[in-house]
Amino acid sequence: MSPPNAQASGKHLILYDGVCGLCNRLNAFVLSRDPQGKFHFAPLQSEMSRTILCRYEQDPAELNTFYIVSDYRSDLPVLLSKAQAALFVAKEIGGVWRLATIFGLLPVSLLNVLYDLIARYRYRIFGRYDTCPIPRDEHKSRFVGL
Repeated sequence: MSPPNAQASGKHLILYDGVCGLCNRLNAFVLSRDPQGKFHFAPLQSEMSRTILCRYEQDPAELNTFYIVSDYRSDLPVLLSKAQAALFVAKEIGGVWRLATIFGLLPVSLLNVLYDLIARYRYRIFGRYDTCPIPRDEHKSRFVGL
């Protein structure tokens, strides 16, 4: 269940492919492990995501990368992508998942090769929606740019 003031509590923003089955599973995974509401979510297909990605000189038409905008409401937000974004999520949700950050000892280039391999086949393995799924009522306040 989301905290009563989830909109105000969101600190980091996950930009994800709204029609990707893997990305939507990632969102469900984070939502169930983030009762404090640290993370908000915006589909890459949204205008908000396009604006953010253009600000960081990223191609908003590229839907094969998920991003984290750390401290997205601050004066100094930081854009993380691919493996670095995944490791950031693991660190922030904590618990046993924090152990995954040990992969951060590997070169980012190697981690991104593995990320790109998964991203390449994600629709085949995890499926694809025709449209972005609508979040459940208790999570709607955590999704921005819909």
